[in-house]
Amino acid sequence: MPKYVIERGIPGAGSLSDEEIQEISRTSNRVLSGMPDVQWVQSYVTDDKIFCVYLAPDPELVRQHAKEGGFPADAVHKVTRIIDPTSGGQ
Repeated sequence: MPKYVIERGIPGAGSLSDEEIQEISRTSNRVLSGMPDVQWVQSYVTDDKIFCVYLAPDPELVRQHAKEGGFPADAVHKVTRIIDPTSGGQ
């Protein structure tokens, strides 16, 4: 399944309360419950953005999730390769 990184511009994201984060998560999960082909992997919160990792058959389903959940999806990038510290070999 293709993997996508979604950039969401949310001013003050890094200052969201636990309750606000929980509500965002609940909303996302509610929308995803009707989208069995889409899986939310995790999200990274910075000061003014949230970067989300999703598995989905195509980027349009990721955008549909954002629209139905009321989330911005400023950019949707398909991951073409993953590198990590072991990528350099021995």
